[in-house]
Amino acid sequence: MTQPLDVPAPHPHDVTFAEAIATWARIAAQSFGGPAGQIAVMHRILVDEKRWISEERFLHALNYCMLLPGPEAQQLAIYIGWLLHGTKGGIVAGSLFVLPGFVSILVLSIIYALSQESTFVQAVFFGLKAAVLVIVLDAVIRIGKRALKHPLLVVLAGLAFVAIFFFNIPFPLVVLGAGLIGFFGSRVRPEVFQAGGGHGSSSHGHEVRDAVITAQTAARVTPSWNRFFRITAIGLVSWFGPLLLVGALFGFGSVFWEMAKFFSQMAVVTFGGAYAVLAYVAQQAVQVFGWLRPGEMLNGLGMAETTPGPLIQVVQYVGFLGAFRNPEGLTPLAAGILASFVVTWATYAPCFLWIFLGAPYIEQLRGNKALSGALTAITAAVVGVILNLSVWFALNTLFSKVGEMHLGPLRLYTPDWRTLSIPSLVLAGIAGTALFRFRLGTMPTLALTTVLGAVYVLLTRLTG
Repeated sequence: MTQPLDVPAPHPHDVTFAEAIATWARIAAQSFGGPAGQIAVMHRILVDEKRWISEERFLHALNYCMLLPGPEAQQLAIYIGWLLHGTKGGIVAGSLFVLPGFVSILVLSIIYALSQESTFVQAVFFGLKAAVLVIVLDAVIRIGKRALKHPLLVVLAGLAFVAIFFFNIPFPLVVLGAGLIGFFGSRVRPEVFQAGGGHGSSSHGHEVRDAVITAQTAARVTPSWNRFFRITAIGLVSWFGPLLLVGALFGFGSVFWEMAKFFSQMAVVTFGGAYAVLAYVAQQAVQVFGWLRPGEMLNGLGMAETTPGPLIQVVQYVGFLGAFRNPEGLTPLAAGILASFVVTWATYAPCFLWIFLGAPYIEQLRGNKALSGALTAITAAVVGVILNLSVWFALNTLFSKVGEMHLGPLRLYTPDWRTLSIPSLVLAGIAGTALFRFRLGTMPTLALTTVLGAVYVLLTRLTG
């Protein structure tokens, strides 16, 4: 006999909904440090402290989320919230996970937009850019060590870098191509495309017996066509309904509709974490849409690195500035705030759909070698994409003028070496030394270079 749809699993627990709300709010307030730090916080609180979910079941859920586009830490929160209290639990957990970052980025975006010409704001962001540049490079190294465990995967990462950096091939096509290579390559060379690994496998040893959710906990729902169509319809209406309303009110040629379309597209290709897709977002925002000026994406990344919530929340800053400068008849501030909601909705609404719709089906795909091979290849390609992000940011941080030269389909960046910023280069060196040599960590490195950069800019203005 199957379970009714979306009702609690047949195991009693005394975790009240009010207690869950308080715990998810606590997790959200501590969710610094990118997905690795956020997952670590959830593990410490939910597995070790609360014992709401066992180690094995936590990793099981995390592997589900790795199969999906979007921020895996937020999706993990949605999934565990759903297991505990059904749909309302997933909505609350996922929404609270985003809320602190949304508020923080909104406040910082307003300050930046209204005061970006002030000496103080310029001083703060001068040092922040250098640190973020090194942090992105650190992400390349960390992901590379985990993902590139075979020479052919290194080659794949290199091809992804060349495709996007030199030939300007869109990020979604790079991801799709890598996935196809891994899918079919796993059948020919399985030892290559099973090498990437994941977050680790769960142990078959000790199980936390008193956890609310264990490996033996029954699934909340049973897949069915009725449920599939119902969840799909509700999810798509919830995702696109508010965006279509904005388009109807302000015009389907407005900056708000352009953002709704662009970031909805990003929501379905954000495999491999925020760093991977932000290269594409940054280049499109600067070179195609004109929402940002060269180098401004680093300011947004600095905001996202120093505030709670998913790193992908930086897209809110992109939307705010783009609408602030193209207000479509509104005041710049009102346009920026509206764009913040539009971009955030377009980015995160799909995450709830992926979890509520896909979890029962993804469960059945665990252990599928072809799917695992596709994910391994995508992860390898992501290393090349993040390297592209690092190089692109470096050019726009260290040089005030960067041109382009096109030789047929080949694109080459041509920095003006006369505009090289020696202070930025020195700060990047200090950040690299702090992060790689002394292992200070992300937050201390950001604080150090921000203070040093601010002192330099303020002294230069005072003495100049």
